[in-house]
Amino acid sequence: MNLLTLFWAFFKVGLFTLGGGYASLPLIQDAVVDTGYLTYAEFMDIVAISEFSPGPIALNAATFVGTKLLGFMGALTATFGFIAPAFIIVLILAVVYYKYRNLRAVDNVLKMLRPAVTAFIASAGITIALHALMHEQTYKMTFLEIDFFAIAAIALCLVILRVKKIKINQLYIMLGAGVLGGIYYYFAL
Repeated sequence: MNLLTLFWAFFKVGLFTLGGGYASLPLIQDAVVDTGYLTYAEFMDIVAISEFSPGPIALNAATFVGTKLLGFMGALTATFGFIAPAFIIVLILAVVYYKYRNLRAVDNVLKMLRPAVTAFIASAGITIALHALMHEQTYKMTFLEIDFFAIAAIALCLVILRVKKIKINQLYIMLGAGVLGGIYYYFAL
């Protein structure tokens, strides 16, 4: 992969992403995993680091993928490729929205986009969950290949986040999950 190919790949991701960072993850996966530039395991590591790092997950993922593939220049190229379409589109939409904001058709178009955005986010969540819960790269749903530690960890984090009486900062939950996962998987492998 060269810089121009990397720029074009992330320009397309940025151009066709609707609904934010999580919605872009399947497109990034298609651009770098399905084409063979990264493995699923490498991509999942990048997603985890991107989620943990400050800033938007998709922009972080673009930067980390660029770094992994082509170093510092790759990081700049992928990041710029990812944000360029959004910058151009937002400028155009701001002018159009300001001029036509009172039209019913504009409101209807925005309402129609919500289900598509929800589908993109659900697709990313399902993909990440399947890869996180299964051992190795077989990704078959058999009893012995399911990572029960990951299921228990996800359930525990969800319980902690959703029980109103437990007031723990999300940062501590992420740090704790990272430390426990690191210890468990270090000794499990």
